[in-house]
Amino acid sequence: MAGLVVLLAAAAFWFQPWKLVVDETVAEPAPTAQPAQPAQPAAPAAPAEPVVVARGELISHEHETRGTATLLQLPDGTFVVRLADLVTSNGPKLKVWLTDAPVLPGRAGWHVFDDGRVLDLGDLKGNLGSANYPVPPGTDLTGLTSVSIWCERFAVSFGAADLAR
Repeated sequence: MAGLVVLLAAAAFWFQPWKLVVDETVAEPAPTAQPAQPAQPAAPAAPAEPVVVARGELISHEHETRGTATLLQLPDGTFVVRLADLVTSNGPKLKVWLTDAPVLPGRAGWHVFDDGRVLDLGDLKGNLGSANYPVPPGTDLTGLTSVSIWCERFAVSFGAADLAR
């Protein structure tokens, strides 16, 4: 009996089945320009608002997923990935990844994102809503052409988007 209890506890920890019925909603506003700093006379004028560098619609993989992924460059030169109007399943150890993998529809696309270059932007803040994921300053974004909502626990993509520039 004790062995069964341990097995059930381990399975609950691993699968986190309650996440199938518990949604996490996030409602972060889109990034905006920070108050202007005094300009240096020789400094070129920076854009006043974030600039859309690339954008794509999320497609479903392991779980039905929809929403928009946008790569934004902020006026200070840093980058942010914004997931807007996201709807997906909750799950254990969900991450937001920028990758160099192509976004393939259907089962063919479920497992490709950990095969190449990956930039982990952190834990998914919520499976419903809109959130911002800062890109570490100085990151070389060359070749990072897709976003995946990646389930680290089961090595599968819940959904992904090609970032069209």
